Amino acid sequence: MARIALLPEGSVSHEAAVYLVGEENCFMHHKLISDVFLSTVRGDTDYSVIPIENTIEGSVNLHMDWIVHEVDLPFQAEWVYPSIQNVIGRREEVKGDWSRVCKVMSHPVAMAQCMQFIRAQLPHAELEHVNSTSEAVHRVKENPGQGWVAIGTALGARTHGLDVLAPQVTDHQNNFTRFVLIGKEPISLPESSARKTTILVTLPEDYPGALHQVLSAFAWRRINLSRIESRPTKRRLGNYYFYIDVEMALDTVLLPAAMEEIEAIGCQVRILGSYPSYTFQHAMTE
Repeated sequence: MARIALLPEGSVSHEAAVYLVGEENCFMHHKLISDVFLSTVRGDTDYSVIPIENTIEGSVNLHMDWIVHEVDLPFQAEWVYPSIQNVIGRREEVKGDWSRVCKVMSHPVAMAQCMQFIRAQLPHAELEHVNSTSEAVHRVKENPGQGWVAIGTALGARTHGLDVLAPQVTDHQNNFTRFVLIGKEPISLPESSARKTTILVTLPEDYPGALHQVLSAFAWRRINLSRIESRPTKRRLGNYYFYIDVEMALDTVLLPAAMEEIEAIGCQVRILGSYPSYTFQHAMTE
């Protein structure tokens, strides 16, 4: 049984973790993402569940920076999971009348994904941001009779004994979040035909055309890159590394050769992991 650190009980991270590894593992919930990371760094847990990208909001830069700058924990798996948000409260309190609602609480990212519903049904309500959707649901539970509702997950509603007053209120139904499972050792998961390798490439200073040469090393070998993103190295202004997802396992002939070519022009290459990749269509727990 693996010990897995993640964000609060009832969050999208919790739903996604159950989807990937099942409910039989030991989940250890934390309020802050820094505590999720540090739990695995200290050895209190074996793995951490980290959301790193969202269809609507893009990259989660804070989490990516922790992975790159603060910890050294390789990726062991990645998967995508739908970010389905619901309006949660007490049915007997609202009674189907949205005018009874005076406050809507949620994480700012989750709330931003539901603004069409809020503008249409709850334009009069105060909007309050909290640290997580799970915290929002918990605060609604602890304050009955106030006319408060939360935006959160169906699991969060079940966890706190509240009702889903309006299901699936996200603006876009194709809203998915990409998660990575990080830890020091591989984890036993169902087989996946898709594998990825994630690397960080830091270009040599004062080298015109270096990025072009980096991409060429992959292009002429016909290695597909599913993502390339620049992030500051935090050393000085204008100095960046490139975060690259390669749709190929590290134990092939072509990828190590491409990285050797990149290093030959003076680039620094750091491997963040080579791991199985799962889409939502893969029923992980079946």
